[in-house]
Amino acid sequence: MPAAGEPIKITVLGSGTSVGVPTIGCPCAVCASTDPRDNRLRPSILVSRGGVNVLIDTAPDLRQQALRARISHIDGILYTHAHADHILGLDDVRPFNYGRRDPIPVYGTPETLEALQRCFPYIFASGRSESSRPKIACHSFDSAPIRIAGLEFLPVRLAHGSGVSHGFRFGRAAYLTDHSDIPEESVPLLEGLDVLFLDALRHTPHPTHSTVERSVAWVERLRPRRAFFTHICHDLSHAELESSLPPHIRPAYDGLEIEVEEVEDAG
Repeated sequence: MPAAGEPIKITVLGSGTSVGVPTIGCPCAVCASTDPRDNRLRPSILVSRGGVNVLIDTAPDLRQQALRARISHIDGILYTHAHADHILGLDDVRPFNYGRRDPIPVYGTPETLEALQRCFPYIFASGRSESSRPKIACHSFDSAPIRIAGLEFLPVRLAHGSGVSHGFRFGRAAYLTDHSDIPEESVPLLEGLDVLFLDALRHTPHPTHSTVERSVAWVERLRPRRAFFTHICHDLSHAELESSLPPHIRPAYDGLEIEVEEVEDAG
């Protein structure tokens, strides 16, 4: 159980798009880059505090991400939405069940939990199984805070094109990925932040994602102390994007670790 005042650590497991960077078969300069920060797995982060680990999304690259970050255990999983690049790593949760008595709690909207059941019917099948399968306990959320082993997460509703996704605020940090806009009713939930993650796919507009310019405008409005852009496609090289941004806004990259020193009391 985390101690009061203990910092939160955020580990970026993946900062790329649904197809990752480099993109299969693409000869562009970013996909051929030797800068390791241009190698971007599918989007996910790990939130840690006092020995508690919470995953936000199970990307298709979860096994690789977990090995690279040396994740030994998971205390809970939060889902932003049900798109493939955010849920398809669920089967890789199996090793986190080894040596654990209770199922791992999983939180999503009712629509996301229904999608998990459609994509992974064997996980939810009744009766015995001849092979291992993830042992999870599903819980739906709406707008109320979610508490996992002493950490509290507040869902933040986002527009994702014509659909909906959710970001999460935890202490003085918030993680927003896969959004085309932030509804006005969600803006007050994002005030007073130390760290804010935002979707910034590319410069060219996209129907379901934010552009770099639009996310810079959100940073100017919300005024976090530090902002990090994620869900970055191969249109943007890390070095060039970084050089174009003000000092308090940085592109995220796989393996980035951030500490949020001041945290709100979840008690």
